[in-house]
Amino acid sequence: MITTERRSLSARGLFTMFWAQDELLLKPHIYQIVFGSVCGGAALLLLSRWMERRSYQAKIRKARSNREKALREMERAAMDLEESKQSGVVESILSLSLHELHEKLQRGVLTPDSVLHAYMKKALEVNKQLNCLTDFLPDCRTQVQDAQVKQKGLLYGIPVSIKDNIDYKGHDSTCGLRKFLNWPATKDSVVVQVLKKQGAVPFVKTNLPQSLLSYECSNPIFGQTVNPHDAKRTSGGSSGGEAALIAAGGSILGIGSDIGGSVRVPASFCGICGFKPTGKRLSYKGLKMSVPGQKFVETAIGPLARDVDSLALCMKALLCEDMFYLDSTVPPLPFNDEVYSSSKPLRIGYYESDGLWIPLPCMKRAIMETKQLLEEAGHTLVPFTPLKPSYAFKELVIKGLGSAGSTVILEKLKGDIIDPNLKDLLYVYKMPPVIKKIMSFLLKPFSRRMADILKNLCGIGSVSELWKHQTAVEAYCEEYVNLWKSKKLDVLLCPALGPAFSLGYAGKLTVSSSSKIIFNLLNFPAGVVPVGMVTEKDEEELKDYVGYCNDFWDRSFKKAVSGAVGLPLAVQCVALPWQDELCLRFMKEVERVVQKKKGI
Repeated sequence: MITTERRSLSARGLFTMFWAQDELLLKPHIYQIVFGSVCGGAALLLLSRWMERRSYQAKIRKARSNREKALREMERAAMDLEESKQSGVVESILSLSLHELHEKLQRGVLTPDSVLHAYMKKALEVNKQLNCLTDFLPDCRTQVQDAQVKQKGLLYGIPVSIKDNIDYKGHDSTCGLRKFLNWPATKDSVVVQVLKKQGAVPFVKTNLPQSLLSYECSNPIFGQTVNPHDAKRTSGGSSGGEAALIAAGGSILGIGSDIGGSVRVPASFCGICGFKPTGKRLSYKGLKMSVPGQKFVETAIGPLARDVDSLALCMKALLCEDMFYLDSTVPPLPFNDEVYSSSKPLRIGYYESDGLWIPLPCMKRAIMETKQLLEEAGHTLVPFTPLKPSYAFKELVIKGLGSAGSTVILEKLKGDIIDPNLKDLLYVYKMPPVIKKIMSFLLKPFSRRMADILKNLCGIGSVSELWKHQTAVEAYCEEYVNLWKSKKLDVLLCPALGPAFSLGYAGKLTVSSSSKIIFNLLNFPAGVVPVGMVTEKDEEELKDYVGYCNDFWDRSFKKAVSGAVGLPLAVQCVALPWQDELCLRFMKEVERVVQKKKGI
């Protein structure tokens, strides 16, 4: 034992002597090893990211290749029309309204296959100009063959386009994101199932912005969709592919989704009609959402078309027993034809500005001219002041979405190539809360509006705050409805965003959603109807526009809409929750008085 202890001491002594003598010699080597390890780790990280990026780029190339293959298949299917010597009827089919097409299909004057081929041919032509399609749904050929022997539903033989984020079995719902590439849906969404049961023929999917959170219709996978009226402008988002395709004549009926104007803004920008129903009036099972799980603003699926009667026919077809059976959370409320077809004079509230954005001269004119036409038609128009718009947008919407939304979106975009139109929003989302608060303080002397929004993007910090926030939302909704009822209003007329923004501006103007997203917060049905075009006088008056704050947002807004002479203008029509038919009836009345003025 003594010998062993002595040997141990001797060994320790030798080690101590060695270390004492060579410490200066070893230290540089240790530093070199540590430095080399750090550099090696950094190099491996960079290599990993480079390889990941290359992998994603390969996925994008494959997705684009798959789209080209699908469109070539669509071209071959469309050639059947020429081979069957029916090409002469293409233009006559495309010139029909949905109501006229519906009548001819029901009576057998036209066949579903001839109508499908006409719209496939036109959609391919439109896509070459606008880049609005993401996929072809080849099942449509089988559906039109089966339609010949099946009972005729309300949408028998009607070709329908659907937004990319609506599930169709065997096809991706990408949302413009890497995360959802090569992830085909295992079954049709409920809306698609009901469309098929009603005889409709879904035939293409359409483009949208990356993550859906933009009024610019662009993503790294399928690129930019442009406006059919001006290729230097956006078609809007997030249902921009739908709106562009329909406005250019490549589809007669489309299905989009709306969480903050995503049906209404593209419809306004492209000069067509779009409708956001009360949330859950239509099922959104099988819909990929930008921020799933949040309950602050209600998501809705809604139709887009060239006229209001088409929207009403779509809603009537979808609000059927099949819808209520497939999704038991949808209230079994069939479409009320009596309300939609009523001619009873309406008591209509109206306003020019929501108090957060001063509308452009052309937007004000659209409201006031429509108001005058409605008064001349025998309706009562009542001035209405929106309830606490700044509080609702900043404290309820922005704070609510900022709490969880930023985390969810950043997770979805992890490792993705970021579309340029989304970079400004992501920059703010990535900012730590303490930095947002500091930036908010520094911005306050220059733009109180920007400072308040940045502060509220810090979100909700605890469960108790979350509950308080939800209570505040409920209280606001109740107060708004009480104000509405105190004025004895039937419906509300207010501005729709427009004209279409020049490309590249929508990402800088996310907050312009205030006049649309408020009705998602309130869960009111809302739709847009085109009423005219931008004039030379509007453009001249725009030169004096400074907005409320003359800050970066106001100046960007002015630049985004300048040079828009001849582009479409629309108004927004709103009703109380579950009064969707009344909202559509009001939209129809706006359409009627405008067309009467034009002599249509």
